[in-house]
Amino acid sequence: MENIEILGFIAAVLTTGAYVPQVYKTWKLKSTKDISLSMYAAMFTGVLLWLIYGIHYKSIPIILANGITAILILFVLVLKFKYK
Repeated sequence: MENIEILGFIAAVLTTGAYVPQVYKTWKLKSTKDISLSMYAAMFTGVLLWLIYGIHYKSIPIILANGITAILILFVLVLKFKYK
């Protein structure tokens, strides 16, 4: 594995992991009043586009990071509508 791929994996873990505390807090408190729907919708769209980009270029770090991040963001969006 090239050093640049290792860098990609580290970046993927950090950026994807950044969503975990928000997902956990939202799920635990069952409150989404302070969650911006427009921000999460825009991020979800951007992450899906990055996922398509990663698939096109067969970049495992980009695919993994954006696939997992999309799932985390989608979970928050579902909770946003559930706890309205």
